[in-house]
Amino acid sequence: MKNLTKIFVVAFLFLVTKGFAQKTETFFNDADVFFGNCVANGKVDYEAIHKNPEKLNVLLKQAENISVSSEDAKIYQAFWINAYNLAVIKGVIDNYGIKSPMDKSGFFDKTEYKLGGTSLTLNDIENKKLRAKFNEPRFHFVLVCGAKSCPPLISEVYRPETLENQLEQQTKKSLNDPEFIKVTNGKVAVSEIFKWYKEDFVKNGQSEIDFLNKFRNDKISEGSKLGYYNYDWRLNSK
Repeated sequence: MKNLTKIFVVAFLFLVTKGFAQKTETFFNDADVFFGNCVANGKVDYEAIHKNPEKLNVLLKQAENISVSSEDAKIYQAFWINAYNLAVIKGVIDNYGIKSPMDKSGFFDKTEYKLGGTSLTLNDIENKKLRAKFNEPRFHFVLVCGAKSCPPLISEVYRPETLENQLEQQTKKSLNDPEFIKVTNGKVAVSEIFKWYKEDFVKNGQSEIDFLNKFRNDKISEGSKLGYYNYDWRLNSK
């Protein structure tokens, strides 16, 4: 009897684990199709999504009950990055007609979404689910807040098996973009992301310029003066 009980428990756990894995894989696959259809050159077709929001709503419904563990770091990170980007789009669609996410009070810190088995805000995803658990400044180049000054949203899903390459690629793309990092006559103007989250970029004694130079093709002189340009909060719409 004890052996039968053990076999039952093992079989049950296997089926539960397999079920969660299938849910997560379905979510990634469906999100990949959604981003491919609705995002181009970093811009989101909010008008088309507003006219037919069903696919977005189905995706978020899938994400509502998906369970991921930070012990499976890449699955966990990929899920929450995609969940964040989808929730931003949902926030814009639910307030369709806004010109900026800042037009809606509480867009980032009050509006809650049911994701990953809990209710949480966009700031909760970024700060509690991701930044608090991982020392990973590259998150800032894949979490897209719906504004023109954000790093570009890609037209594909972030997957566990490709996440490392995607993080590296998107960080390099942003930090080599002359509109994102503006270097002129020994002066460097960077996104306010570097001011808001400075602690993420200056760990272990490195400077912000040290961080930039890890990813830039044209290195910035250490003595360059660094400042911040104003964030453009207008929607990243097509």
